[in-house]
Amino acid sequence: MSYQIIKQRLDAGEVIILDGATGTELQRRGVEMSPEAWCGPATLNNGELLTQIHLDYIHAGSDVITTNTYAANSMMLTPAGYGDKVKDIVKTAVDAALRARDKAPDGRNVVVGGSLSHMVPHIAGTDLVDPDRTPPPAQMAESFHELAQLLKAGGVDHIMLEMMYEENRTPLALAAAQATGLPVWFGLSARRSDAGNIISFNLAEESPLETIINFIPESGIDVVSVMHTQPQAVSDTIDMVRKRFTGPIGVYPDSGYFEMPDWNFNEVIPASKLEEFYGEWVAKGVQLIGGCCGLTIEHIQAAQRVKAAAK
Repeated sequence: MSYQIIKQRLDAGEVIILDGATGTELQRRGVEMSPEAWCGPATLNNGELLTQIHLDYIHAGSDVITTNTYAANSMMLTPAGYGDKVKDIVKTAVDAALRARDKAPDGRNVVVGGSLSHMVPHIAGTDLVDPDRTPPPAQMAESFHELAQLLKAGGVDHIMLEMMYEENRTPLALAAAQATGLPVWFGLSARRSDAGNIISFNLAEESPLETIINFIPESGIDVVSVMHTQPQAVSDTIDMVRKRFTGPIGVYPDSGYFEMPDWNFNEVIPASKLEEFYGEWVAKGVQLIGGCCGLTIEHIQAAQRVKAAAK
């Protein structure tokens, strides 16, 4: 009944607290990231640490925790030498989150979202996709479906499509998520162009965000989130999403920047400043607030304070 409770709270207009980063939090706590597959392989020998990270977010107020499977599809893991460990990595990630959920204090209802991105190999030392190693669509679709089904079999409550920004990969990931029959949350990412306009996060070219927004189905999506987007670009992105989607909107921004395989924490937004943004977004009707890459327990505590003030 855990997901149904969250759904009822959303339908009632309540504010829900998401978690913060998992992959970059592993790095921040000393775990080495893979040069080929970023945080995906890091799960394998760090299940207990992942459980502690999830628990720390729960104690900070999170109602939703997210599996560390953003980079755990076979397209990422195989080139890194973990092609035969895909099932083990996904199971370890899901089990870590489920253990934390079961340890939630005071009988709190916490749900586990299975992270499913459309990540493909990157150029070493950059945050740019490697076009020479991007698989053909059929292989991408197979990889997305494999991960989605492993997440379902592991026991996640819903699928969290994360960082949808590329027009060819987004529908493939969406189809894989929908095929599970689980509730689906659609997370898209945006940035500002050199001219200051809101566009897709796609760093290879300036692509209209509307193309990604138009992939949101007319029904069957419970939440649309603006995620892995700089806080200063979020409010305008919310307005664009609202033209397409009338259901609950979530926000979990990033802060800092990525240089494969590490996150740079030098420019991460202070929790006090993000708290101001959270208040602005809740005032705009946003119902779910949390954090993505670079954001920590302290930022989720700030989200909890905004939720408490909004009651």
